[in-house]
Formats: sequence, C-alpha cells, structure tokens
Amino acid sequence: MTSALLVASRTQSDDKGGWQPVGRLEHVDGYYRFVYTRGARMLPGFVPFQGMHDLNAIYGSVELFPIFANRILPKSRPEYDAYLRWSGFDPAIPPEPLSILGVTEGIRQTDSIELFPCPSPNSDGCYLNRFFLHGLRWMPKTAEERIARLKPGEELFLMLDFCNKHDPYAATLRTEGTDRFMIGYVPRYLARDVHKLVNYCHPDYFHVHVERVNADAPLQQRLLCRMQSCWPDDFEPCSGEEFQPIPAGVWAHCQPQSR
Repeated sequence: MTSALLVASRTQSDDKGGWQPVGRLEHVDGYYRFVYTRGARMLPGFVPFQGMHDLNAIYGSVELFPIFANRILPKSRPEYDAYLRWSGFDPAIPPEPLSILGVTEGIRQTDSIELFPCPSPNSDGCYLNRFFLHGLRWMPKTAEERIARLKPGEELFLMLDFCNKHDPYAATLRTEGTDRFMIGYVPRYLARDVHKLVNYCHPDYFHVHVERVNADAPLQQRLLCRMQSCWPDDFEPCSGEEFQPIPAGVWAHCQPQSR
C-alpha cells in the first residue's frame, strides 16, 4: 500500500508568496521515503532540510522522519482526540500519520513548510478534496464571527482573485445570504487546480461545502471545507516540472535508515 504527500516550502523572507513544491514524502509497504523535487532547485534561497542535505539522494526510514513527525500533535497531549476530530477523523480509529498531515498540512508558526496530497479521482470519478480554510488571520474579525455561525453542509462560494498581487491564482471563499462575507482562501497548493476546474466544469458540478466548524480550534483549523467537482479527461494535477523528483531510481534501491 502506498500513500504520498507533496512538501512545499518558501523562503523565510517571502512572507506572503513564493510557495513551491520541493519534495515528495511516501509511505510504501511499511517504509517511508523522501525525495526532493525539481522545485527545490527552482526556489530561490531554498535550504535543504536538516539531515537531508543532498538534493540527489533518496531517503528511507522505517519511522516517519523527525522533521515531519514533529508536525503531528503527540498522542500524550490532552487535546489529541479533539485534534483528530477537528480534522474529520474518528479518534476511535487512529489514522496513519500521512493521512493526518494531508489534512492539517503540518503547518507550524516556526518555519515555512507545509504538506499536501496530490488529488486523485474518487470512486465516482470526481475531484474530491478536504482542506482547512487559509488566510483567516488576515480577515476582519467579522469573518471569524461569520464562520462561527456556519453549519455542516452549508455551501460556500468561490471567487477567483485575479488582482491579488501576491498570487495571481488566489481563490477566495465567501458565504451566502444577507450577511455575506469573504471569509478566507483556498490553500495555495490547490489554487491552480481550482482555476483549471472552474474553466472545465459546469457550475452545477463544482461545489464547496462546510465539513466542520471547530469553534475551539486554532484559526488554521477553524473551518474544514470539502470541495467536489468534475474530473476532466485530460486533467493532470501536480504535473509541472516543479513536482518531478530530482533523483533517478526506484524504491527497491533505497535502504531504510536505522533510527
């Protein structure tokens, strides 16, 4: 069984833009593998991760690498069950680490790294993704108050922010009704896909809904959204040069590191 996440980074001096895929993290038949992608060479000022200094190497381990494991709340923390619920998981059925990271994005305030899954079609052949609303800390207080009144299943509406000087692919979400508000952003790693899907899919086949409102969670986990759309025949997410691995080779050539 294989699960995989893409790893994005930006330079520390670039506070609002410049995100770039720089690596790929996989869990393959009980082993973890990490490789850098060409985006690491394309991102100005990128510094390789601690203990992973060679961009051409294939890194393997029987345990999740510390730089990623440290982004998951420890099970010993009293809020761990709530942490899983905020992300849409059942605490009675513990998810695998990469599943947690794929929703929480592994974001920490102390660095500029996030993880995300490359979308794939679901069993119905549709595009389906869950994500936490981004950018709420930049919104006025009224947006936070409006989110508190949202209900699971309530529809949210997409707006493409073409004039955003930090990201021309930025996509915002707003509520409907008399108290209509722009409440935040679709994650940057999904924005290019959103632009493609909006152009391909009929509006009847593109929807964003509220999955969960976590009133007691930090802002970055306050609102969990669900996006579903058509999956065009020629749609290939994560296909740019920046997503391609640097090293040649296959998993069989990678020996797990001792811990």
